[in-house]
Amino acid sequence: MKVVMAKDLLKANSDLAKRNREMFQKARVLVVNMISSPGAGKTTLLEKTIPLLKNELSLAVIEGDVYTTRDAQRIENQGVEVIQINTSGGCHLDANMIASATKDLPLDELDLLFIENVGNLVCPAGFDLGEDHKVAVLSIAEGDDKPAKYPAVFRDAEAVVLNKIDLLPYTDFNLEEVTKQIRDINGGNNMFKVSAKTGEGLEAWLAWLRLEANNKRALQRG
Repeated sequence: MKVVMAKDLLKANSDLAKRNREMFQKARVLVVNMISSPGAGKTTLLEKTIPLLKNELSLAVIEGDVYTTRDAQRIENQGVEVIQINTSGGCHLDANMIASATKDLPLDELDLLFIENVGNLVCPAGFDLGEDHKVAVLSIAEGDDKPAKYPAVFRDAEAVVLNKIDLLPYTDFNLEEVTKQIRDINGGNNMFKVSAKTGEGLEAWLAWLRLEANNKRALQRG
């Protein structure tokens, strides 16, 4: 009997992720891996982000979902190219799935590629996809204990988006405590407090994406 250890699977994924990263570097495209619980608002955030950037940057989206194409259809309505990955029950995307999906994308023509991972704060955190940045999306509706309960994704995230801040007056969500939890886990990540519904706070998020995309192109030219 052959026993396959989890570390072996992660090693194989890491090797593929390295190849993906080299491919993205060559294409000079910024790749952002968005991770959150179901319902945190990743898709709505992208729906609001894409129209505000697509006249400046060339965008595409890889959509991860367990079974349906509903989120991909919503993103496609924003006028950008979308590749759907259905995991058929799997709780995360992996580097091999991303490598396969990118075969259908004009990477050399893109400035920014969003990967909307499967809704889950645990599994996606452990799988490198070759992205430039992980972005953790946390909604006010989820409660203020999530960073402490699921530290891995917040530790590795280059940015954290606190979404649905329009709900703050209607909850007992402790924004100060959550900020402290996140800073204790990773003192260096960027934090954006937004409402994808109302548009509040989106400009700082957009400015960061613009800066990172432009830096990626400038560094590669250099």
